Amino acid sequence: MGNSKKHPRYLDRTEAERLGELKEERVKVNRSAKVVKGGRRFAFSALTVVGNQDGVVGYGFGKAKEIPSAMQKAYQDGRKHLIRVPRVGTSIPHEVEGVFCSSKIRMIPASPGTGIIAGGTVRAVLELAGVKDVLTKSFGSHNPINLVKATLQGLAQLRTKAEIAELRGKEV
Repeated sequence: MGNSKKHPRYLDRTEAERLGELKEERVKVNRSAKVVKGGRRFAFSALTVVGNQDGVVGYGFGKAKEIPSAMQKAYQDGRKHLIRVPRVGTSIPHEVEGVFCSSKIRMIPASPGTGIIAGGTVRAVLELAGVKDVLTKSFGSHNPINLVKATLQGLAQLRTKAEIAELRGKEV
């Protein structure tokens, strides 16, 4: 996802490095156990959302034997999956729907002062993207990993009026 040739919204590595320090929010830590002869061996996976609260957001997923290592890996992975989110004022430009696997999320622009009306997983993504007023509704699976990916997929579809006019060869 970090490749800017795939989509104009994705940041390439040099742009991501110029951003400097990004804020990070832990969405989910999962513990898995492997049963061996001497007992159980635990491993951890961490899902984090990273962003600068000013139009740039991404997600990362890391696995390790300890939680801090998994969190660090997730943060590093999140810096590779950054996208730029267009905003109009404190909200999004238009209604959009993001789908990933069986998770679907609908995001609707809201008037200033509304706040982020969303569940914890989607709220983390929107807060770190810098969106302050939006209504959301999730459908289907509420798996945190799929919800984060669906939200980012929806945010990547957003276009401003200027971008649409440029695509159509019109003037705003």
